[in-house]
Amino acid sequence: MTTRLSQVVAVEKPLKTDAYSTLSEAHHRVQKAPLLTGLSRTYRPRDDDGEQQPAESTRVQLRAVDAIAEVKAVLLRFYDVTATRDWANCHARADIRVGGDTVLRDVPVPYLLFLEKQLTSLATFIEKLPVLDPAEEWLWDQDRGVWRTPPYESIKTKKIPRNHVLAEATPQHKAQVEMYYEDIPIGTWTTVKFSGAMPAAQVKILAERVQTLRDAVKYAREEANSTEIQQQQRIAAPLLDYIFGAFTPPAAEQAAAA
Repeated sequence: MTTRLSQVVAVEKPLKTDAYSTLSEAHHRVQKAPLLTGLSRTYRPRDDDGEQQPAESTRVQLRAVDAIAEVKAVLLRFYDVTATRDWANCHARADIRVGGDTVLRDVPVPYLLFLEKQLTSLATFIEKLPVLDPAEEWLWDQDRGVWRTPPYESIKTKKIPRNHVLAEATPQHKAQVEMYYEDIPIGTWTTVKFSGAMPAAQVKILAERVQTLRDAVKYAREEANSTEIQQQQRIAAPLLDYIFGAFTPPAAEQAAAA
């Protein structure tokens, strides 16, 4: 029965969680002296008719050799599965295709995973690009290298005081006059706006392209992960034997001597 890379990836995560949990638990347990300590104490009076005392005993609840065996067993499987994944990643490759075009050929899985993360960050950047105000008409200014609006004019005015005669003067009364201000044109403003932002249509195209490429990378990763694994790696035993092989429990030594 063949095994695919995707299957190995699927089982690696729970193995990793179990391995880290077992190692952490064993690390804390072996530091608890009471678990490693036992006691056997009996009492014998000096005289045959002296007071008797009950025997006392506390058994050892944890042996360091058992903790080592437990850690070694769980790491064997975890190390081998991870090695199988990494060895397979050296051979698992796929093309990144967009439509009928191939953007990159024979891309290894680790780089496909890298690209997925990078394109996600790039998509966030593109989404925040500034766009030109749609309320304005924009033209490209080749000389300045920015966008500009057509020039438009606005009148500059100045408030000039005026008098409005409400009632003419008579021999008996003064004239009734009300002062008001009149806006009088005194000049013309010619305004051109400039912007370093981008047309919304161009930003949309960039967003669509990065999303298309993200999808293509995901498809390529799925294709690469369907690669059949030719050989299960068994590298954990030599590593762990090198560490723990120097220690032989006394029982094993006695058995070897017998």
